[in-house]
Amino acid sequence: MEQAIAVKNLQYEYAGNEEGEGHLVFKDLSLSIEQGSFVVLLGHNGCGKSTLARHLNAILLPAGGSVQVYGLDTADEENTLAIRQMVGMVFQNPDNQIVSNVVEEDVAFAPENLGIPTEEIRTRVDEALKTVGMYEYREHAPHLLSGGQKQRVAIAGVIAMKPKCIILDEPTAMLDPIGRKDVLATIERLNKEEGITVLLITHHMEEAIHADRVLVMKEGSIVCDGTPREVFRQVELLMNVGLAVPETTQLLYELKRAGCELPLDALSVEECAELLKNAVTA
Repeated sequence: MEQAIAVKNLQYEYAGNEEGEGHLVFKDLSLSIEQGSFVVLLGHNGCGKSTLARHLNAILLPAGGSVQVYGLDTADEENTLAIRQMVGMVFQNPDNQIVSNVVEEDVAFAPENLGIPTEEIRTRVDEALKTVGMYEYREHAPHLLSGGQKQRVAIAGVIAMKPKCIILDEPTAMLDPIGRKDVLATIERLNKEEGITVLLITHHMEEAIHADRVLVMKEGSIVCDGTPREVFRQVELLMNVGLAVPETTQLLYELKRAGCELPLDALSVEECAELLKNAVTA
């Protein structure tokens, strides 16, 4: 399978002020992400998640080591435009990404700046809005939309660039449960149906359940890497880095501590209910 992203021995430090030392984020970070995979990145505030995301789009450049995106070195300025066309970014607050007064004009903004022909832009905008379920709102004013709808418009703006990879930095943090559900469904559909590589940064453990792979960061290092079932079974490790686990896993963990011999890999509510029913009737 094609490698989308390769991070090798990454080093990065935020410069300090005149009186203080800089803040070291990455000392020797290495990881790779395969094309078409759905990866979730978890970690406590300040662990380096967003800093890593900005390296993958060449917003930040390594102080040491390297970051390659589809074989292109982010440190080479000649690659910057190509990298940003292949790797789209969606941030926490959609209002920071919406720049126009009409939805379809906002989605067209990035392709226009890339010099895409007008007829092609029209096609891309319509396809992107249909993909995120916002086509019927194409002539609406973005500021009149709900938070979840705004975030889907922001995602459509990235899709219109036809990226191979989308990085989403806590895109549901400001949304209500309905908005979170809609945006997550859109993200999963982009991955499964469009084959777009997805890196999702989130604080919501339930959003990681359907991922192919979960990475857990602590102080600039990857401390856990595996499938959702493999990672969430390690309850004590996650607690030690300041993270919770899905509610289903937490329930099974507490029952196990109370003396019930139960596995910890039932992630969905349905799986958990089935496991508990079998345990009671066994």
